[in-house]
Amino acid sequence: MSDQNDKLKQLKTSSMDRRLSIAKASLLAGTRWAASNATTMFSSEADKEKKRKQAMKEQADYLVSEIGKLKGSIVKIGQMMALYGEHFLPEEITQALNTLNNQTVALAWPAIKAQLKDQLGNKLDELTIDHEPIGTASLAQVHRATRKSDGLELVLKVQYPGVADAIDSDMNLFKNMLKLTRMVPQTREFDQWFDEVREMMHREVNYDFEAATTRRFAERLKNDPRYIVPKIVDEYCTHQIICMTFERGVPINSPVMLSLPQERRNHLGEASLEITVREIFEWGEMQTDPNFGNYLVRLGNGADVQDKIVLLDFGAIRQFDEHLLQLARQLIKAGYHHDPQAMVQAMTGYDFFDSIPQSIKPDMAKVFLLATEAFSDPLHNPDMPAGLMDQHERYDWKKSQLHSRVMQQASKSMASRYFSVPPKEFMFISRKFIGAYTFMTVIDAKTNVRAMIRQFS
Repeated sequence: MSDQNDKLKQLKTSSMDRRLSIAKASLLAGTRWAASNATTMFSSEADKEKKRKQAMKEQADYLVSEIGKLKGSIVKIGQMMALYGEHFLPEEITQALNTLNNQTVALAWPAIKAQLKDQLGNKLDELTIDHEPIGTASLAQVHRATRKSDGLELVLKVQYPGVADAIDSDMNLFKNMLKLTRMVPQTREFDQWFDEVREMMHREVNYDFEAATTRRFAERLKNDPRYIVPKIVDEYCTHQIICMTFERGVPINSPVMLSLPQERRNHLGEASLEITVREIFEWGEMQTDPNFGNYLVRLGNGADVQDKIVLLDFGAIRQFDEHLLQLARQLIKAGYHHDPQAMVQAMTGYDFFDSIPQSIKPDMAKVFLLATEAFSDPLHNPDMPAGLMDQHERYDWKKSQLHSRVMQQASKSMASRYFSVPPKEFMFISRKFIGAYTFMTVIDAKTNVRAMIRQFS
């Protein structure tokens, strides 16, 4: 944990200060960008492209460093744009924005204590709270606590003061910054994605929504011993604080995970992936942030005490309408049967697919069939590389290199331009599956996905 001297004493939430800082940085970056373009006027096309990329990287890095100094919601906006903006932002900008994840600095205890006192009043006296946070993000930080009366271990997610009120002005600030730099083409798709990020930001700071969602998932999984969902402790919850039970576990990417026997890793992988399948086929809502920080594993003893997945942070839950869910289900079922014709047929009745020429759809179907390879049967899928699925229909995720193969197939496809800016709803579902696939790869799990899909096919 960073030293007290490295912590922020307070956040800059004055819209005037933030607007001036970003406007100055944007104009400077835009001027440099225009100047660099002018200097390549008489260069070869190859040199122009090389210099363009270098200039873009330099200006993007500079802007991101300026954003990082402001903290608060504008940093979270940048992080979300990095996560979801790869389809409409230049690669150099998304790479620079990704570095914002490493620039989160904790707010010093006096400022956090003042926020706790403001929100909890005299109830604060009922708790002993660790001054050092166990987690720090751009909008909030998490502190462990103990209830004095019974020793109950808790965590308090404390929203930074002023960040919720600054979201709309910060969103406008970020959009104007991109316009001023002239490094990003302003398109209808860009505006739609920007509006979506705005909605996500407001959901992110809505702790009543997060508490309700946490309770909903806890109720769904209460009788399944493979999962733990923290219990919301209402008496210490407010609009800017969410309190829940402290749940122990080790991170997914902890070295201890790979030391587990293969069978235990397989069970954990199946439990993780089953959540994704049930979100689409049963619950109609999905945790759309595939961040590993949203999961822990409480290890058993390999005998009578089972390994469990601890599910954390339900702030990024998104509901989907039944029409979209039915379409997603049909695509998954077509992948289960590895049926190219059914896959093409599933691509109807939705604006995005209806806008695609019929002649292109078979090519797009090949990409989707590859993406759902783990759902298919090797007997009906001659394209599946040998040795990826055993006699128990367990798929070897690490060996498969599935994500990179799908990306290669998509880039070579005649439909590649339609993959460039997919509908935002499909982007969320796609990201969730990529997150689940990555989970399997990191813990080197071999899982039977077909059994999960079979009951719905």
